[in-house]
Amino acid sequence: MSEKIMIIDDEKIVGDMARISLEEDGYEVETFLTAAPALERLKEAPFDVVVTDLKMKGIDGLEVLRAVREMSPKTKVIMITAFANLDVAIEAIKGDVFDFFPKPVRIKELKESIRKALAQNGGQNGEQPGK
Repeated sequence: MSEKIMIIDDEKIVGDMARISLEEDGYEVETFLTAAPALERLKEAPFDVVVTDLKMKGIDGLEVLRAVREMSPKTKVIMITAFANLDVAIEAIKGDVFDFFPKPVRIKELKESIRKALAQNGGQNGEQPGK
């Protein structure tokens, strides 16, 4: 069984690029442009990792973090943002975000963070699929 990763980012290209790269490593990836349908999907199926943008119309990344904590406490949340500031980073950390990246995100760093999050979850002994 491959690990499931959810990506929520209102920039389609960010989600598409991450999805393509992660699927090449054997992960099952679903992308969403807004948080509402992503959270509905999370009610239907568990995900190992949620990667979410911080600033989005409607439900923002901190609200996503709180909702994931409530619905799926073991799911790791990684936050990305073009609007990084210390106050937001502190709030995210207090909300138990696993990792926090400024945009543009380096896919290699994001993949390493996802690998570490999965290892912490005990997913497939912490090893990447196909390795």
